[in-house]
Amino acid sequence: MTKLVNVHEAKTHLSRLLDEVERGEDIVIARAGVPCARLVSTNGGPRPAGMLAGLWPDLELGDPFFEPLPDSELQAWDR
Repeated sequence: MTKLVNVHEAKTHLSRLLDEVERGEDIVIARAGVPCARLVSTNGGPRPAGMLAGLWPDLELGDPFFEPLPDSELQAWDR
């Protein structure tokens, strides 16, 4: 179950809230009753890969894609 706390309570009882998060509690901080932040534990293991991870698996650092653009190409962008 999600626990909703206001900003004042979160500032006043941050240590207690962090203990609850470490025990698996889901805590949402609200400003004027509107949720604006969520406290999450970092002990859940590694973060998942970013949105674009694996999108271009063929590219490597030696790939021409990463080479600087030729001067003629750079001049076309300076217009």
